[in-house]
Amino acid sequence: MSAGFVGVVVSDPSLQGQFTQVELRSLKAKFVSLKRDSGHVTTKNLPGLMKKLRGLNEVVSEEEIAAFLSESYPDSDKEIEFESFLREYLNLQARVSTKVGGGGAAGGAGKTSFLKSSTTTLLHNLNQAEKSSYVAHINTYLREDPFLKKYLPIDPSGNQLFDLIRDGVLLCKLINVAVPGTIDERAINKKRVLNPWERNENHTLCLNSAKAIGCTVVNIGTQDLVEGRPHLILGLISQIIKIQLLADLNLKKTPQLVELFDDSKDIDEVLSLSPEKMLLRWMNHHLKKAGYKKTVNNFSSDVKDGEAYAYLLKALAPEHSPETTLDTKDPDERAKLVLEQAEKLDCKRYLTPKDITEGSANLNLAFVAQIFQHRNGLTSDTKQVTLTQTATHDDVLLSREERAFRMWINSLGVESYVNNVFEDIRNGWVLLEVLDKVSPGSVSWKLATKPPIKLPFRKLENCNQVIKIGKQLKFSLVNVAGNDIVQGNKKLIVALLWQLMRFNILQLLNKLRFHSQGSQGKEITDADILNWANSKVKASGRTSRMESFKDKSLSNGLFFLELLSAVQPRVVNWKVVTKGEADEDKKLNATYLISVARKIGCSVFLLPEDIIEVNQKMILTLTASIMYWSLQKQPQSQSEMPEQSEASSMASDAASDIASEDGASTTAPSESEEVNSLSDSISNLTTDDATSNAPSTENGNGVAES
Repeated sequence: MSAGFVGVVVSDPSLQGQFTQVELRSLKAKFVSLKRDSGHVTTKNLPGLMKKLRGLNEVVSEEEIAAFLSESYPDSDKEIEFESFLREYLNLQARVSTKVGGGGAAGGAGKTSFLKSSTTTLLHNLNQAEKSSYVAHINTYLREDPFLKKYLPIDPSGNQLFDLIRDGVLLCKLINVAVPGTIDERAINKKRVLNPWERNENHTLCLNSAKAIGCTVVNIGTQDLVEGRPHLILGLISQIIKIQLLADLNLKKTPQLVELFDDSKDIDEVLSLSPEKMLLRWMNHHLKKAGYKKTVNNFSSDVKDGEAYAYLLKALAPEHSPETTLDTKDPDERAKLVLEQAEKLDCKRYLTPKDITEGSANLNLAFVAQIFQHRNGLTSDTKQVTLTQTATHDDVLLSREERAFRMWINSLGVESYVNNVFEDIRNGWVLLEVLDKVSPGSVSWKLATKPPIKLPFRKLENCNQVIKIGKQLKFSLVNVAGNDIVQGNKKLIVALLWQLMRFNILQLLNKLRFHSQGSQGKEITDADILNWANSKVKASGRTSRMESFKDKSLSNGLFFLELLSAVQPRVVNWKVVTKGEADEDKKLNATYLISVARKIGCSVFLLPEDIIEVNQKMILTLTASIMYWSLQKQPQSQSEMPEQSEASSMASDAASDIASEDGASTTAPSESEEVNSLSDSISNLTTDDATSNAPSTENGNGVAES
């Protein structure tokens, strides 16, 4: 008698996505055993269990784990639930890996490095100076907000910030300050008193939107925001503010930055620089011109004496920079004089003299970024910036697609952070990390080399392994070799990443199907996703229908709003929905539906343009994300899943659409053969096909964390 597969289901999908079922069952068994033996799981008995877990064993002591847990659970008798245990395990792993490195498993770093470490995601050591700076930032940028102004200014000395964040509105507004237009405010629940359901929707919208602008939030759940957990909230705010302050540090926003590089510099290498490295490059450019002999490599120890700041302000604002600042020997006094000069440029907001002398990295970075915003000292000579203004239409579309894949990769919780997909994956390591996430156990880490990689053939070995695994996963990689990745062939990279993303989506859906139907369930295809969406809309009493993932009628957004309403009846406010006839109305609907999808729990990275232009890849990922959320929340019976016959019929039509879209391709595999399902047709997209639909812009849908 076959019992069927029963897995461990976690209520928070973003948390579920961080573990394989094997890992979850093992962790659950250990947790239940501890609870059975002790009666309760608390900070008193949990460290002993966590000390033995992968990634923590032999790296941290029980005492250090206990100290870490006490930051979140000051009451040592408070019971810790299983999901909270999973989050704390992830938090600890992230903190350890920051110093230790190595694909998740910890190596031999000393305990002191753990005690001193911090991560970009989490500020575990609650820093009052940083909190005060973030509060000042919020007070400055949101003081005129119609909804929030009655609650501002926030007093930085108490817990008002964490209390105010509990309803989710403030963080949503802060994300829109950082990247305007990310969240459609019509989707935010803004009543004076919100019920728990509405609060949770706001927090879900916030976290999914934060991922969509590049924040790392794999260790944060909605409950953390509801409870106002300080170290997690400050870590998230820090990332949002950092994204805002560094937004202009790229050649697209500030083409004058090309002045920092000589003509021989490869433009792709320039484009791949992270904003922080670009800011350091800019700072050192001006310091060298001002006669400063050292090179600043960080925003902590290298700026503690204030001398670099004195030279920087002398170069940028000589009218506010007396010689006495440079002549001053006392670092504290110099730091004070530097901030007095910066105040004349309206740059004092983020730090105090003590923050400079103590080398607070986050606050010093914010300070330098603000100086850049107010006075970058770069030329406005148009001859200098022509290099950055020659992008073609295809380049723009590739750029949008690059952003989508970048956000998706970063949302998976891989150890590496990607700043530019086309550059950062060329050594193969990031792709191996992604493959290990979407197909656990597929990577042979013994044969992989971790960056920094000096020997070119090591990069090629990594990339060859990527191609080998891709072929094992049945990806269409006709005429694609590891060297194409090393060389940065953008079209081939996009084709590979799309297949990775699609594989990830279908894997997640199949896991849910097998969980609800036992091991007998058939694997879900793209056609099933299409048919599921139509069935849901039809069952809700509406008549809209999607003929394929490139059905032009989808451009008005109404079908997806009806689908969202079908899976969560109260989530769409139809009073704000337009008919979607004019272009502006289509954009309003598209913007709104993306926020509504994020609000219910879908992790999507597409832009409104993807819906308006009906980009078939992004439409598929959006639909699949909604399906994943729906099945995850309400496991379907077999009878509710799409009928295979109708799905095959639709798929055949959709497949012929794709085949005729761009004409014959020189590398198309078996193009003359009959394609029986949309699943096959998309997996058989050639490298040219995968990019020719370039409006495929912006996004992949990271269902990995729906």
